[in-house]
Amino acid sequence: MEDPRPELKADTDEHRDEPDFDSLVAPEDLVSEDRTRDNFFDTVLGLSSPATAREVADRAEHGVDAAREYLEWFDRIGIVTQVTDSPATYERNQEYLQWRRVQQLRNRYEDDELLRFLEDEVERDDSFAEKFDTESPEAVAIAAHATDTDRSVEAVWEDVSAWKTTRRRISLHERALRTSPRNSDP
Repeated sequence: MEDPRPELKADTDEHRDEPDFDSLVAPEDLVSEDRTRDNFFDTVLGLSSPATAREVADRAEHGVDAAREYLEWFDRIGIVTQVTDSPATYERNQEYLQWRRVQQLRNRYEDDELLRFLEDEVERDDSFAEKFDTESPEAVAIAAHATDTDRSVEAVWEDVSAWKTTRRRISLHERALRTSPRNSDP
């Protein structure tokens, strides 16, 4: 093995002094929240409307050039979709998020568990349909229903939101069961 270059070696004065470990940056400070890709990934997942590279860079607290590179890469792999060209704006790809959630469900649960979850959500959906006397949460006139049932608008809105969440869960569980490798024919 070769000796290090002279400028990399400690001189005799440096050998006498103990290192000042208190002046060093703590390892957790070096690695936490400093991963550029993860910062951009978290930022684009939080987008609620199309954003430019400058806006994404500002939110991620990194440079615009890095934002452009990551946005182009995220666009190629489907995490975001480019909406406009000049200036280029990007939005998160909701289909990617759904696909990712389905993958997580498939990896975490067995088919019988997914089926049980689906059955529970279908029962909850039926309960909401009966409660609101309609087949869809979109058909509920929140203010009118609140007045008719002597409930607060907020309480009705929370129930309608929970019903919409139930519908999304049904869709995700069905997709997870449909795409399960355990369900494929040999």
